[in-house]
Amino acid sequence: MEFAYDAKTEELRERLTAFMDEVIYPAEGRFESDGWGPPPLLDELKAEARSRGLWNLFLPEVCTNLQYAPLAEIMGRSPGIAPAATNCAAPDTGNMEVLSQFGSEEQKKQWLEPLLNGEIRSAFAMTEPDVASSDATNIATSITRDGDEYVINGRKWFITGAMNPNCKIFIVMGKSGISEVGMRSRDTAPNAATHRQQSMILVPRDTPGITVRRGMTVFGYDDHDHGGHAEVVFEDVRVPADHLVGEEGGGFAIAQARLGPGRIHHCMRMIGVAERAVEMMCRRAASRSTFGKPIAQQGVVQDWIAESRVMIEQLRLLVLKTAWLMDTAGNQGAHTEIQAIKIATPRAVEWILDKAIQVHGAGGLSQDFPLAALFAGARSLRFADGPDEVHKRSLAYRELKKWTS
Repeated sequence: MEFAYDAKTEELRERLTAFMDEVIYPAEGRFESDGWGPPPLLDELKAEARSRGLWNLFLPEVCTNLQYAPLAEIMGRSPGIAPAATNCAAPDTGNMEVLSQFGSEEQKKQWLEPLLNGEIRSAFAMTEPDVASSDATNIATSITRDGDEYVINGRKWFITGAMNPNCKIFIVMGKSGISEVGMRSRDTAPNAATHRQQSMILVPRDTPGITVRRGMTVFGYDDHDHGGHAEVVFEDVRVPADHLVGEEGGGFAIAQARLGPGRIHHCMRMIGVAERAVEMMCRRAASRSTFGKPIAQQGVVQDWIAESRVMIEQLRLLVLKTAWLMDTAGNQGAHTEIQAIKIATPRAVEWILDKAIQVHGAGGLSQDFPLAALFAGARSLRFADGPDEVHKRSLAYRELKKWTS
């Protein structure tokens, strides 16, 4: 088994590391949002990244999953800035993949091209407050056919990026198949499979009837860097019928294609978060003393550092194996590993961040260090693209299937 990165990956890692050292880290103290809009500095960072050939690295035509994983790890060391600067930030990456795979040529021209160019941002509107959205078949927002238009009604929340004024397009998931006279189409009839009752549709943010009601906090954080996590209300929102993504009733399959591997990029970046947390933990432990000796000499702190290193090395290998399988066997062939990494990575990184916070004392809870915000992000990731329990359920089902008829 070959563990070395290939020549292209090494070359990109060197360029990306230099970009982080020379541009991203120095920008961290100056990266302040203007309201819900992106920091003015972001345009400068994007231009610099593009000039260095560090743009849209997640695209299959640029990097394979295996090549992208170590690059995402490097970007994960500054997760609020580096992904956005290189146009590799969620939810845009997933939305671009949806449009690339399922969008019409007109949809690609109107929305995918400006997203690839970093000219606009997007949002993925799936989660709802009134149903258990961990089961996508529960989605209640209605997408109703009315002549040459669809009418959308419903309420969504935790819609990442929706507060950002540069967010120009929503991909909305809802229940479809109801015509203007109350009849359902054949494919999405009430007695059809529950997984054929949903659709995805493109809704421009400035469409009448959309209200971006408020930004949802995450452990008290507004998350301005990502354009917030908004509650959005759709009231008799009308869009042309050609805004449907794919076919009517295909929404669940599209969601699976997007969310199935969706947390993988987050997991790749989380390795970088963990590495930075360990560095901060070691630096702090070496610089502070308690009870007559450096904190670094305290046995419990050494135990935390050792456990953290073991966890990171395990997770990185699992990330790379998963990425390799996605490239060679496809997402279905990598199903077990995808579920495993979604379960293991946020949980382990959350533990590492907790110990880094502990070593920093009260400062670890404050805005003077990034640890508290990173902890909130790691904990919230255990809900992103499906909660841990759903991934465990899916993984266990695959294991049990080997032993049951």
